[in-house]
Amino acid sequence: MNRESCSGSCLCGAVGYEISPPYAFFQYCHCSRCRKFSGSAHAANILVAERQFAWTRGDDQVRRYEVPDARYFCTAFCTVCGSSLPWRTRNGKFVLVPAGTLDDDPGGALERNIFWASRAPWYQPVDNLPFFDEGPKS
Repeated sequence: MNRESCSGSCLCGAVGYEISPPYAFFQYCHCSRCRKFSGSAHAANILVAERQFAWTRGDDQVRRYEVPDARYFCTAFCTVCGSSLPWRTRNGKFVLVPAGTLDDDPGGALERNIFWASRAPWYQPVDNLPFFDEGPKS
């Protein structure tokens, strides 16, 4: 990896990786599969070419799950802590990186929302809600 790389890891630290720009995209995905896997209203994903990705430790702790009827979607996770982790596309040319697993600022800005029509019915854009630097004081 070059000096512009960005590192990421799982919650327990058993698995680590690096990515380097430029990114194919940086986006929020609101599809039901991303919502289920992330446990959130959407997933923040970065796509990089396979050559821009490297495991730095613990790749033997990574497991992959392919949804049988999905053309593109897969998931990967740490077998120690269960954290979401990057996964190679089925053609092996790209790696989808869950941005929430990054330890560093990846640079670049989010570009778009996809599968907006599939968004959770309870989803509210964050600018419509109060902001707290830490948890609210009851």
